[in-house]
Order: sequence, then C-alpha cells, then structure tokens
Amino acid sequence: MLGLKLLTDPRWADIAESNLEEILSDHAWCEQKAASNAITLITQNSEYQDLVDELTAIAIEEMQHFQMVINIIKERGYTLSRERKDDYVGRLVKFSKKDGSRNQAFIDRLLFAAMIEARSCERFRVLSLNIKDEELAKFYHELMVSEAGHYTTFLNFARKYSTDVDVDKRWKEWLDFEGELIQSFGTKEAIHG
Repeated sequence: MLGLKLLTDPRWADIAESNLEEILSDHAWCEQKAASNAITLITQNSEYQDLVDELTAIAIEEMQHFQMVINIIKERGYTLSRERKDDYVGRLVKFSKKDGSRNQAFIDRLLFAAMIEARSCERFRVLSLNIKDEELAKFYHELMVSEAGHYTTFLNFARKYSTDVDVDKRWKEWLDFEGELIQSFGTKEAIHG
C-alpha cells in the first residue's frame, strides 16, 4: 500500500529495543516535528479550508502522540533527550523542489510529508511486530494505523491541489529517491535512523 521500495530489516527492531530511552526520545521529537510541519502547511496555504481543517486535526493528533510518548518516557523513569538533527529528513528536504512555481513547492511539501508518514508507518509496523515489549508493540501498532491515515491525507491533497505537477510521476520520483536513501539508514536507535 505504501509503495516503499525497500522495507526495513526486522532486525532494526532489536537495535531500537536495545535502547528504548533513545528510540522513545527520538520518536517524541518526530511527533513534534510532524505537528510543526502540518502547521507550516496550514500557514502557507490557508486559502484551502479543507486542508486547514484536516491538517489542524493532524497537528493536534501529532501533539497528542508527542504527549503519549512523553508519558511513556516518564512512566519508565527515562529522560527525554534533547532534540537532534534527523539526517534522513534533512536529505528529504534537500530533494524537495523549491525553485519552481508556488504550486510545485506546495505539492512537494505535501509529498515530503507523505513520504515521512509512509516511512514512519512502516517503521512502526516493524516495531509492533518485532519488539518483545508487549505494551510498546501494541502502542506502535496503534500509531502505525494513524500514520497510514496521515500518509493518505497528504498524498490526496497533493493530487487535489496540483495545478502544474504530475503528482503520480513526482511521487514515483520521491519513492525512488527514498528507496536509495533508506539503504544508508536502519542502524541506529532512531525512527528514521
């Protein structure tokens, strides 16, 4: 369904589970950044009322996920680490088109968001199926379902509001790029690492 070119090796879940404090901190910051991205899209495209409504709901949900992860961190006696740069996301940002029309930049921002949601959904699935911690496995299954919905929302808005972008062609370019990119990741206790 997600169209990802390369699936995560299930052994990545062992890396994640070997340092739950780190993976949970990284996950918390991913949720905060997802909320910020939704808010940025609203700010830059407020003329689309349905987008404003849907992305407001997503921003709120992402912050609720942030709070849920923070609660798990506290309950387990962990400490939320400081936010750190996400190299995966940074490479996706560099791939984004910024020098075309306003519509092209808008559509690419939506596809950027869809790409991150797709990979997060896939990683949450890997965690839900492969970690031994039953509480976290259930938690990540629930988040996987949520991320799949976000992925679809961003992709559907790209298709709806494109005026000068072949969205299916550009999405294929995103999938191809990400398929190459992700080969360099999957070795760290990070959602995209």
